[in-house]
Amino acid sequence: MNYLFILAGERSGDRHGAGVMEELHRLSPNLKIHGLGGGEMHALSPQVTDWVEEAGVVGIVEVLKKYGWFKQKFSETLARIRELKPDAVVLIDYPGFNLRLAHALREGGFTGRIIYYISPQVWAWHRGRIPKMAATLDLMICIFPFEKDLYEGYGLPTVFGGHPLVEYHRRNSSPDIPRETNLIGLFPGSRRREITKLFPILLETARRMKAADGSLQFAASAASEKLAALMRTMLEAAPVPDLTIETGTMHTLMRRAECGAVASGTATLEAAIHGLPHCLIYKVSTGTYLFARAVMRVNYLGIVNLIAKRLLVREFLQKDCSPERLCDELLRLHRSPETRERLVGDLKKIVDTLAADGAYHRAAQAILDTAS
Repeated sequence: MNYLFILAGERSGDRHGAGVMEELHRLSPNLKIHGLGGGEMHALSPQVTDWVEEAGVVGIVEVLKKYGWFKQKFSETLARIRELKPDAVVLIDYPGFNLRLAHALREGGFTGRIIYYISPQVWAWHRGRIPKMAATLDLMICIFPFEKDLYEGYGLPTVFGGHPLVEYHRRNSSPDIPRETNLIGLFPGSRRREITKLFPILLETARRMKAADGSLQFAASAASEKLAALMRTMLEAAPVPDLTIETGTMHTLMRRAECGAVASGTATLEAAIHGLPHCLIYKVSTGTYLFARAVMRVNYLGIVNLIAKRLLVREFLQKDCSPERLCDELLRLHRSPETRERLVGDLKKIVDTLAADGAYHRAAQAILDTAS
């Protein structure tokens, strides 16, 4: 294989793309890699354009506002691939753009391999897309074990590569951070709309817990200084004793806290990786929630519960995401070392199924094997 085109549209995809590129360069030093990604991918290959600052928008309204820009980038990317004629195109997550691109490439007569890395969650929301994906893609490299049987059942060759986040955190986390008795971790999410929905609930939860047990302390994780400022404003309006707001320390806090409440998303898997006894919280607009419930094809929201096929981590969604319910659950975890120990053991078993070591290497080898 001489040329590879790789595309990621978000910062998480940029990180995973860079991890795979490092392994590809190690396994095939003469391989030329072009594409679209972020700063980490661009640093490994100048032919990978850094576009994630503009491309990584979230939400239907935000995407519609940039529709003309995305349409232009889509056309430019198709033209670039047709001119380059790579042996393979590797698409990393980012399904709104990447699945359409894969289909357009096939319709346009592209004869190279099309490989998808990090499956979009069509198994949860849009299973009707899978037959079309099977007809378009040459390989799916998935990061959850249950995905392999699902895709292969539709005739799509699939490799379970393992979850790269597990490998990353196990390599980069200090094992020497002790749990702090009576410290409750609050993780309201990394987006402004999550903070506005969830942090007031967490503040009231902490206030109730403090009234029940005066020894408790609380630390809330902010993903950026901008979000920390928003959270401090909320805290000043509704003060809670012994509650601090930390910025950029989420993973350390997950290792320090005795237990915690974590917003639905990747952070719940990271909480499992760090062995944090926790509950999952989720609250969106009523319309969004009703739509999500109508199209969901899974029994649980949390990935840990999906893998376990049972409710290991309790989920508090919409009206159940209330200070009363969260206070009861976090006090239950706080007051029972046996419950916390059992949950930590269950979380470790789930994380161990994700084949942590060598996830990027396996993905890179699967790409080379398919494209050769």
